[in-house]
Amino acid sequence: MFLDITTTALGLAYILLELKASHWMWIVGIAMQTLGIVLYYDKGLYADCGMEFYYLAMSVYGLWRWKASASRPQEQEGQRSADHDRAIQSIFSSRRHLLMALYGVGGGLLLWALIYWLLVRFTNSTVPLADSFTTALSIVGMWALAHKILEQWFVWIIVDIVTSVLYFYKDIPFKASLYALYVVIAVFGYLSWRRKM
Repeated sequence: MFLDITTTALGLAYILLELKASHWMWIVGIAMQTLGIVLYYDKGLYADCGMEFYYLAMSVYGLWRWKASASRPQEQEGQRSADHDRAIQSIFSSRRHLLMALYGVGGGLLLWALIYWLLVRFTNSTVPLADSFTTALSIVGMWALAHKILEQWFVWIIVDIVTSVLYFYKDIPFKASLYALYVVIAVFGYLSWRRKM
């Protein structure tokens, strides 16, 4: 229960810091993911446990990246703003993104099958189907986010709904509630990106 409450509190802090675009979100993320590894392993959610290592590495990378970009000279600010505007506009090149979405679906199905097989073959997971599903979709979601695909929000909505139900089932109620909140955030994220079209 302690790890559930603590990681949930860290998750809420992470969301607030993310909304403020504060680099402290990465530090909170590192703490949250480190404790998440222990929590998920203890609950037999081995794919989620493994995913925390990926998120942990991305948090270290994100912290480094944000710190490096903050130390650049201010005269580059105008160029960075123009580059950002072009990047936002590139989000919506639909043909390219449709093709990438198809690759994402195919890759997600293959990942799901592979992770499911690993969980069944090498662990005592009691929920290999759901655990492998959310992990595979999370990998696809991060890939889609990196490519600025609008539909990545749908992936996160599905991941968050299934994860919330799974965590309630595995008796991690606070973390389950956090993922229910993530569903709402993902809906607003989709609407915000859609408006930018």
